[in-house]
Amino acid sequence: MADLVKKLRAEGIEKRLVQEGTGELPDFRDGTKATFHFRTLRSDEEGAVLDDSRHRGKPMELILGKKFKLPVWETIVSTMRPGEVAEFLCHVALYPLVSKSLRNIAAGKDPLEGQRHCCGIAQMQEHSSLGHADLDELQRHPQPLIFHIEMIKVEAPGTYQQDPWAMSDEEKIKAVPLIHEEGNRLYREGRVKEAATKYYDAIACLKNLQMKEQPGSADWIQLDLQITPLLLNYCQCKLVAQEYYEVLDHCSSILNKYEGECQGHIHNSDALWPSAGLLGTLFSHLQEEEEEEKEEEEEEEEVKEEEEGRAPGL
Repeated sequence: MADLVKKLRAEGIEKRLVQEGTGELPDFRDGTKATFHFRTLRSDEEGAVLDDSRHRGKPMELILGKKFKLPVWETIVSTMRPGEVAEFLCHVALYPLVSKSLRNIAAGKDPLEGQRHCCGIAQMQEHSSLGHADLDELQRHPQPLIFHIEMIKVEAPGTYQQDPWAMSDEEKIKAVPLIHEEGNRLYREGRVKEAATKYYDAIACLKNLQMKEQPGSADWIQLDLQITPLLLNYCQCKLVAQEYYEVLDHCSSILNKYEGECQGHIHNSDALWPSAGLLGTLFSHLQEEEEEEKEEEEEEEEVKEEEEGRAPGL
């Protein structure tokens, strides 16, 4: 441990142990997956919290050797045992950009939103807002940060299923059919919410690959046709969850995009239902929902009128 602390200090990092971990220090070779909760705090007197993974509903998953934009995190987690809690003080100039990506992911947005058309990090730091006042302030006035890390588990390479964002392009291509089939299996078992997550992951893989192709090119179109049945399956899950407007948005987008050209492809694919039937069911649900809302409003209006009629002096 003394050697690890010495190494951290040589890199300008101060570690404070909050709670001992269990077992031996894992072998953090490339491909190791560390799952942990983190809280990022400013190091000034106020100590304001910038980010907290617990508020996002899931812990951070970091795979070593994948060139994560915050290399210091690989350095600090490599000194921790499962169950350990520690705080690290270090200066991280790139944290505002990384934080924005993490916040986008938590909000279901593209993690690179707003970053693709910049001509370098320095230009973005000088001229662009990150869309978050606290990150803009940190970008203008950098200061050391405190990372409060709670290590949950450490998994060796080959012992876990990689998340789509951590895969190489080749791994994504191979994984999509497997993820798709897993989603179909979960749906048939009635585990609709889990199935939706699988379809979403498969779509994310293909979208990531599609972003690297010229829009309208043969490869781009082929990827788009692969996305369509997955998106329809995702919509079916959302329909079961009664999230009708999201379904309407996606299905309308598909129909407007292809204008009937891909109907044969959809019917011959692994989509779980015909799109026309889906839309018919969807509009029926929406109509019922609107009628119920109208009835509720009328009932509320009647109750209000009755109460006003019983008011003293009337």
